[in-house]
Amino acid sequence: VAEEAGGGPGPGPAVLDMLRLFDLAWEYGPCTGITRLQRWERAQALGLSPPALVRDALLQHPDDP
Repeated sequence: VAEEAGGGPGPGPAVLDMLRLFDLAWEYGPCTGITRLQRWERAQALGLSPPALVRDALLQHPDDP
């Protein structure tokens, strides 16, 4: 119940906004068929410098889409 009320361990609105912006940023390549973390790792491997805060958020909340 605490999670539903916003008091749980899920990501807050600021984190969700940051992830949404990452989803929409085409400079990191397409996002179809891969997870956000896979997309972040691919962008990093290609030298595209994705935001470290995005990776941190994804690792803190691995069960959130």
